[in-house]
Amino acid sequence: MTLTQLEAFVLVARLGSVRAAADALGVSEPAVSGALAALRNHLGDPLVTRTPTGMVLSPAGQRLVGIASQMVNLAAEVEPAIRQAQGAPVRLRVAATSTVAEFVAPPLLAAFTARTPSVEANVGTCSSDEMAALLHDRLADVCFGPRLTGEQARGIDCEPMMRYRLAVVASPAHRLAGADGFPWQALVDEDWLVDPSGTDRSTEVGMLLEHLHVGPERVRVFPSLTAAWLAAAEGEGVAPAIAHLVLRDLKRGALVQLNVTSTPVQLLWHVSTLPAPRQSPGVAALRRFLGTPEAMQAMHHSDGGVPASRFRPPVYVTLWS
Repeated sequence: MTLTQLEAFVLVARLGSVRAAADALGVSEPAVSGALAALRNHLGDPLVTRTPTGMVLSPAGQRLVGIASQMVNLAAEVEPAIRQAQGAPVRLRVAATSTVAEFVAPPLLAAFTARTPSVEANVGTCSSDEMAALLHDRLADVCFGPRLTGEQARGIDCEPMMRYRLAVVASPAHRLAGADGFPWQALVDEDWLVDPSGTDRSTEVGMLLEHLHVGPERVRVFPSLTAAWLAAAEGEGVAPAIAHLVLRDLKRGALVQLNVTSTPVQLLWHVSTLPAPRQSPGVAALRRFLGTPEAMQAMHHSDGGVPASRFRPPVYVTLWS
């Protein structure tokens, strides 16, 4: 029995599927299935079974999940303790939805680590559904994105981090460019160009597309929101946009903001962490930094770029390796 096997089991139990656990860990489904199978063989119990309504824990699995979660949490505390004893920088693992990871997290974390050199930070992308499990099982220290709700969000501190405005943009040649205010329903039959977070039903864009009953055949997913805006500028469809981030493209005429009724929509991104008694010093320092004018400026007045000397490539936040 290994920590890798226990970690796979806990995430399958929390997220409800092997696929979701694999996505959260940044590995393949066979890798998670193999770890789960090895744990089943070792303990002589199925632990979790697939049913038409989802994954169901066996009686032994129900007992194991709490113990396994504690073991994974304790293991996650080993590395910070060793790094602190060696005088190495505290490692901060941040998970964020794709839009936040693309634009907001890099300049924010660059400003934070410049001010707090005793902390080094990495950011990885995840869906909002994975955030609670990543925090509970110490696969991430901090999550940026929508407000976490529901049973899995119990025991997690979630506070507003940044106010932003959601708009819709398109090519200047779009049929509705320059039209007077019109309802959202006028865009139902358009091709929607989104980043991965646009397919997440818990994000504002995901909820909007679901509310409008936009079919999957009308949604095109790009690796980044910047790529979606470029496709929109070329006339391939409409794209959701963060108003202050797309301002440069609007000023140079590459895109136009469509006059959809009640837009731009005022929304919030949130920061989610474990409660104060379970936070690492790096998390506590970041939470304090988020309330400073320097943090507000980094989040609101940037296109996602950071100085080359402080660039850190995005990574998946995982203990798998």
